[in-house]
Amino acid sequence: MQSKRRYPDFVFLVTALSILPSLGYGEPVSLTRHGDNIEVQIGGKPFTTYTFDPNISKAFLEPLRDANGVIVTRQLAVGNDIPPGHEHDKGFEPHQRAMYFGHGDINGYSFWIEEAFNKYYTHSAPPPYGRMVFRKIDEMRSGTSSGVIRATFDLEGPDRKPFAQETQEYKFSGDKDSRVIDCEFVIKAGKEPVKFGDTKEGTFAVRLAPELDAPGGTMVNSEGGEGESQVWGKRANWVNVDGVINGQKLGVAVFDSPDSFRHPTYWHARGYGLLAANPFGLSYFYSDPKHNGSYTLPAGESIKFHYRVLIHEGTYKDAGVSEKYSQYVAHP
Repeated sequence: MQSKRRYPDFVFLVTALSILPSLGYGEPVSLTRHGDNIEVQIGGKPFTTYTFDPNISKAFLEPLRDANGVIVTRQLAVGNDIPPGHEHDKGFEPHQRAMYFGHGDINGYSFWIEEAFNKYYTHSAPPPYGRMVFRKIDEMRSGTSSGVIRATFDLEGPDRKPFAQETQEYKFSGDKDSRVIDCEFVIKAGKEPVKFGDTKEGTFAVRLAPELDAPGGTMVNSEGGEGESQVWGKRANWVNVDGVINGQKLGVAVFDSPDSFRHPTYWHARGYGLLAANPFGLSYFYSDPKHNGSYTLPAGESIKFHYRVLIHEGTYKDAGVSEKYSQYVAHP
């Protein structure tokens, strides 16, 4: 009788460790709805709040915190109210919520800037404004290692007639050192085609805390670019910003999924704290009108965008951001 072959214990240990990234993060996630807001807690600590108030032009998450509770996003606009004096701050743009999805030209309407802040928009003549109109929460699920929110919205222009539907899904997870949000945005055209225009004003964005602005914050991308001049308008798998807030070294990275539209995406990433993925603004990024980044979605069809936001301790090297991106691709 042939004896059973025995393997050293370390072989099983290595095998187990190799699949850990696919198992997710271990801290429990709790979701609690209060009217037009859903509070998200990870490991019993506040993480963020999802707001879908019908009086606000788009849904957003605000604020975002790291695993120690440090707020890593700018705290400015709560609802449509602006604290006195903030309109004179550097880089004041109240429509840039803490974290949001909204392109600057969908069927000619801006879902990036908001009509409520029209008097502060002095760059040029204001565009026609669009609105995300909340319809329903499709799923709200707490869990022992993750939590999920999925919501449906109509996209409307000034005539208040829906021309497309948007679904937002967020999966929250975390451990003692990090926080993760996996994001999926799906836009489905109605009975007519939907055009995404070529503009730099978009599309999926995180507006970071001022402590992460340059030169205090350091921006790098997956291609080795550093600083706004080497990151803005460039294609990359990910972009990370490191800095110090309240004496703690930390960072925020955004990953672009290989499944996302026009991967690897272009980045509308600025030294004043804007970290945005934008696959449409090619004429701006190349400074050449011959590069037309617009896209027309046929009637009844859908377009998908997938991203991961990673909030980590230490620098991007300390946190192994490049390695974590590889794990993300292998185990989305």
